[in-house]
Amino acid sequence: MTSSSAPDHTADASTAPADLVNAVRAVWADALETDLASVPAHASFLNLGGDSVLAVRMAAMLRRRMGTPLALADVRVEQSAAQLAALVHERSTGTGALRPLPLDLRRREDPDAPFPLLPLQQGYFVGQQDAWELSYRSAHHYVDIGLEDVDADEAPEALQDALERLAEHQAVLRARVLPDGRQRILPLDDPEAIPQLRVTDLRAADEETAAARLAEIRHEMSTQGPDPSQGCGLDMRLTLMPGDRARLHSSTSLLIIDGWSSSVFYRDLFALVSDYNAVLAPLDIDYGDYVTTLRDLPGTQAWQQDRDWWWDRLDGFPLPPTLPLVADPGEVRPTLMGTRQAVLDPQRWSALRRLCTEHGVTPSAAMFAAFAAAVARACGHRRFLLNTLQLNRLPLHPDVSRLVGAFSSTMLLPVDLPPAPVFADLATRAQQDIGDALTHHLITGVEVSRELGRRRGTHRPVAPVVFQSTLGVDAALGSEVPEEAGPLGEIDLSSHHQQLRTPQVALEARLFELRGELVVAFSLVEELFAAEDVDRMFGDLMATVESLVEPDGWSALVELPEAVDAEQAETTRPAPGRRLSVPATTADGAEQGPPRDEVERAVAAHWQKLLDCAVDERTADFFALGGDSLLAVRMLASLAREGLGRVTPRRFLRQPTVAGLGAALREPDER
Repeated sequence: MTSSSAPDHTADASTAPADLVNAVRAVWADALETDLASVPAHASFLNLGGDSVLAVRMAAMLRRRMGTPLALADVRVEQSAAQLAALVHERSTGTGALRPLPLDLRRREDPDAPFPLLPLQQGYFVGQQDAWELSYRSAHHYVDIGLEDVDADEAPEALQDALERLAEHQAVLRARVLPDGRQRILPLDDPEAIPQLRVTDLRAADEETAAARLAEIRHEMSTQGPDPSQGCGLDMRLTLMPGDRARLHSSTSLLIIDGWSSSVFYRDLFALVSDYNAVLAPLDIDYGDYVTTLRDLPGTQAWQQDRDWWWDRLDGFPLPPTLPLVADPGEVRPTLMGTRQAVLDPQRWSALRRLCTEHGVTPSAAMFAAFAAAVARACGHRRFLLNTLQLNRLPLHPDVSRLVGAFSSTMLLPVDLPPAPVFADLATRAQQDIGDALTHHLITGVEVSRELGRRRGTHRPVAPVVFQSTLGVDAALGSEVPEEAGPLGEIDLSSHHQQLRTPQVALEARLFELRGELVVAFSLVEELFAAEDVDRMFGDLMATVESLVEPDGWSALVELPEAVDAEQAETTRPAPGRRLSVPATTADGAEQGPPRDEVERAVAAHWQKLLDCAVDERTADFFALGGDSLLAVRMLASLAREGLGRVTPRRFLRQPTVAGLGAALREPDER
């Protein structure tokens, strides 16, 4: 973690009128599901049991009840109700210098019209075109969970009925991604709009046969995920097993559903399965309304301020951690990400959360600190760049938190660990750095990564090691997944199996909760790493997590490498084999000058029209001219439609110049 400056969003608590403080306390009490007396005016949201995820819900409640356009950047878990009330007071009287939410959500005039992909959706879409290293034909998450005491005669019909009603309620379940990188919602009367349940009946099979068939289904759904550019973005199946048991399989495209949405989806689904007469509270907006509203974001002062904040820091960003590899990421063709997983039981997880509160940090910040330390020990240096996945829902409307959609964004976090910290200090620094970055969340990590790649002259992933935490989602939603769901019987979340496929990611640490347990998982490209290296790093992380159950773990010195940067680590601890890093793109060696032939002139004309700038030099780089990966996919598709030839995005990225693309178009055997 790094120390960095951020705007001071802490107002003088004494300036807030008492009735306004009490109004904020009332919102907090509802968000925290407690009574008003349990919310002192000068206790922080964090110390009362809140976290950054729950703060999203709390900010939306404040906006709805008070009409004050607080941005998420204004709401920090370290604030007290009195301090936040002072911000509301300053905003309402015009004395505050804080920025308001820059947009008001509005309904689309034509709900059937296409609308853009958000930046992370664009990354997943381009990754499915085989454009990047570590790409897959589909970016998706697969999970199956155990069911007991299933009514096999009623369950399939009840589940299909629930899917139909949920697809009507949550429009994004009917989303399709168009070839040009936009998306649209299919109308309900479209025959392909509704997800279709598939049922496998193994009730009469012996245990060995049933287990083998279950393994086949898991492999198929894990490696052949749904793709909303080809059909429905949700693949749901039910396998009926001997003894009134079943498995509920769900494979969801990351183009339509994120971590928060998954929790919303299952709660709504099981509510509808449990009761044919259940009616979900109506939604006044849909995902398309939210995304369309964000088109105006780059024109706002707040967005431009966030961009400037990130852009001013980019040149000082470190490279990713130099984890040892056994293969070049550009050469492997993975089909499935491997998994390591462990759990912390409810009693120990509760103790860890309590100690987090005592030290003034969120559990997510503490877990990020633990992961960063484990990465440092694995790579041999203390300064590196990590990627994080954030549940970045702008509270533009009260219904935003109830929508299913791909709202998430990434956020790059430079890590610069001190030489010999105690863990409590490491977690506090992580809390501060994450909070500082989140106050500038209008610029996504995808946009930051694109700019960083341009500056470094590389088209390889700039931050392929990822940290993701959905800790606190259950509290923010106000409920957990139910334990029973009508004809589906008892839901056994402890019996679950999952797989993840995320483009441009070499290693991802994921933390989430199930039935009061903490689940810690690694998802990784197995072809890149030696198994013993991964096992060692995962064991290291879990040892730290388990130590934090006791107070002594927080005061313990954290052992870290002496080397600050990778270059120093290599001189003191040389290691064979490849290292995870981001080399610059190799120049194509083309001679300078104007486009030389008809093919190059056609390429230049396409770029000039698409990028709205002059393209007079054959060595001009598409990305240096302002292009991005989505525009590259559109451009290559346009060239193919006009009969100039087909070039894969991956081939184009080798030499993304006018001359390089011209050569690729003349060499169809290299496509």
